[in-house]
Amino acid sequence: MRTYEGFLKAALVTLKITAIAIVLGTVFGIIFALMKISRSKILQTIANLYITLIRGTPLIVQIMFLYYGITSIIVLSNFWAGAIALGVHNGAYIAEIFRGAIQGVDKGQREASLALGMNRTETMRRIIFPQALRRAIPPLGNQFIITLKDSSLVYVIGVTELFGLANREAASSFQPFETFLVVGLYYLVLVLIFTALLKWYENRLNVDGS
Repeated sequence: MRTYEGFLKAALVTLKITAIAIVLGTVFGIIFALMKISRSKILQTIANLYITLIRGTPLIVQIMFLYYGITSIIVLSNFWAGAIALGVHNGAYIAEIFRGAIQGVDKGQREASLALGMNRTETMRRIIFPQALRRAIPPLGNQFIITLKDSSLVYVIGVTELFGLANREAASSFQPFETFLVVGLYYLVLVLIFTALLKWYENRLNVDGS
């Protein structure tokens, strides 16, 4: 019973860290996507550098680097350090998703809105971004599921989420096969729930937009 309750608590930690990482990653993603498609060469360079660095290095290295980097400056728990690291990592991939979705909107709509007297900011907010968001939902859903599974890597900085707890239980019980089978089922259930929620939201968008 104690182990069962422990896995439930660890699953809750996994969901919390995933949710925080998704929110942070989405904020970073939108900001850097707009920077990448802006007219400013400086902003484009910053965005390209960020995306290249994140996509070109392993997540586990980023977690360790950011954890020791952040905690050397401010006092921060390993939970929050891990969530921030995951958010920064996902921001690079989400930035590319939004960039592609924004640039995929018909240029004629942008030109028409400008002809009607809207400025670039109004055009982006009222015309382009709502359509881009609908286009981005499927790849965003995939990225969110990847985030859930990637959250298992924060165990390296001592976060007791599902995989971290499974490592401890496997070592203490000498039953690694059974332990990792159980934790694998937990991840599978969580992914299926995520998938169902994302599918529901995508269908709702399709209905509202029809």
